[in-house]
Amino acid sequence: MPSTVKTFTPFQFGNSLEIVFVQGLQSLTKFLYVILVARVHCQESGEESSETESVYSLKCHISQEVNHLHEGLKHGLKSELEKASPCLGRSAIYLKESRINALPRYLTVQFVRFFWKRESNQKAKILRKVDYPLQLDVYDFCSDDLCKKLEAPRQILRDEEGKKAGLKAKEKTSGSKDNDVKMTDVERPSNESGESSKPTSKEGGPTDKKSHLTGIYDLVAVLTHKGRSADSGHYVAWVKQESGKWIEFDDDNPVPQREEDITKLSGGGDWHMAYICMYKARTVPM
Repeated sequence: MPSTVKTFTPFQFGNSLEIVFVQGLQSLTKFLYVILVARVHCQESGEESSETESVYSLKCHISQEVNHLHEGLKHGLKSELEKASPCLGRSAIYLKESRINALPRYLTVQFVRFFWKRESNQKAKILRKVDYPLQLDVYDFCSDDLCKKLEAPRQILRDEEGKKAGLKAKEKTSGSKDNDVKMTDVERPSNESGESSKPTSKEGGPTDKKSHLTGIYDLVAVLTHKGRSADSGHYVAWVKQESGKWIEFDDDNPVPQREEDITKLSGGGDWHMAYICMYKARTVPM
């Protein structure tokens, strides 16, 4: 029986490419983009408006008052801009205050270390030390609507962590009395028949739960810049593996690193300092 070959007209092929492109953008937005909602206010005229924008990273602005990533992100969500005021009929200063309205699966944070120095008319680098955590909670930067959506998943996460903490404490206590510790149902990766156990619904079938964001992220990668100049230096990637171990990728020379050394890449001298941090969302099924 002769095989049939499906052909596409240029119009159909173009539509297919457009669908693939749109789906790709949707995936990119879901995994990488942060949606911000901003309140733009002019104190002089009393004008107020709102704006929505998508950004691929949160900015950590560095100043003399910033010692920690949380402080830098707070500064980065506020800015001043000058634009024409319809009420005043001239330019005026507006204060823009942004809040996170949608979170991605992977959150990118950029440390704003490079800037243009007007006095010397050249690029410069901020060497100031700015600490960053292995676990980042962005709940305080979220809009009221997003905070409400995060409340239930965050409670589930707290309950799960509480159970794990209680379980570990119980194991430690019972382990000191008896080395023969019985595995609980929570710990068992499989059922009595040895098959992998899955969550089931009341009807007995597998549940179709979706993972929900909690606003809490775990550090999985750091890109550092070594050197005092903005026009030179060396970039190195530090990546967390699935096993939990960290690897330093310096060109073609991967080197294992300890987790406690990763947070030391916070700047303050000629050593490697974090320029970009990538965090992975901690999710819960609901």
